[in-house]
Amino acid sequence: MRKLNVVFGVVAATGVAGWLMTLFLAMYWMPRPAKRPVTDQVPVATFAPPTPQSAPPDIRDAVMLGYNIMKHTDKYAPKYVGNKLSCTNCHFDGGLSKRSISLVGVAASYPKFRTRTNYATDLVSRTNECFERSLNGHALPVDSHEMQALMTYFAWISKDIPIYSKMPWLGQKKIKSEHTPDAVAGETVYLSRCAACHGGSGQGTGQGPAVWGAQSYNDGAGMAKVDNLASFVRGNMPWLTANLTDEQSLDVAAYVDAQPRPHFQKKR
Repeated sequence: MRKLNVVFGVVAATGVAGWLMTLFLAMYWMPRPAKRPVTDQVPVATFAPPTPQSAPPDIRDAVMLGYNIMKHTDKYAPKYVGNKLSCTNCHFDGGLSKRSISLVGVAASYPKFRTRTNYATDLVSRTNECFERSLNGHALPVDSHEMQALMTYFAWISKDIPIYSKMPWLGQKKIKSEHTPDAVAGETVYLSRCAACHGGSGQGTGQGPAVWGAQSYNDGAGMAKVDNLASFVRGNMPWLTANLTDEQSLDVAAYVDAQPRPHFQKKR
């Protein structure tokens, strides 16, 4: 109050010049707002996916179809698949598992930048990449029941996750090693640790999918890159034990990816 009286006294005594000076003084004396601390405003999401069966009645059929496509792709989307793999071979339990490559939250993380396209990619396009490369098949029409079911399923298992929040479980943990992958050493690892489930010639068995040959992923798939496959092996193989070293994982990935497999060709 005393400061205001001083201000008005100056105005009365000095006229316009005093008024301008008073305005300056008033702005100087005006309390400043407290500075907001600089913090990371991106929330960290919680991993708590709902079950497909608990989806609301109006979308449950679509969610369940999406889940079944993930688990048994060649049965529920046969005309789009060109090998004997299913999505769940990389995305365990239809993408619901934190192990392997989880899909919980993908509906809240796309569109996103992809180095393969050097541009932002939406979830439909990303899903079709898997069909064309990992499943050596055909892209699904955007308006097909199968694609709409997959998008509904992804949205449902991503429910309650804030858009573009941090999801620590997404993606794979890359191997940090200076070891040069050795395919010769990798053959020994494969025959002793992998062949029982994936077959001596990589053709697959009732315990594991084909990892090379006509019924496996083509050379355009993400798993056809040694680093990607090594990360997957290190985190998940052998099944339920996952005890290979970084070096063994890199070696066996080099061996597997050196084997014959279909060549990626864009199908119409």
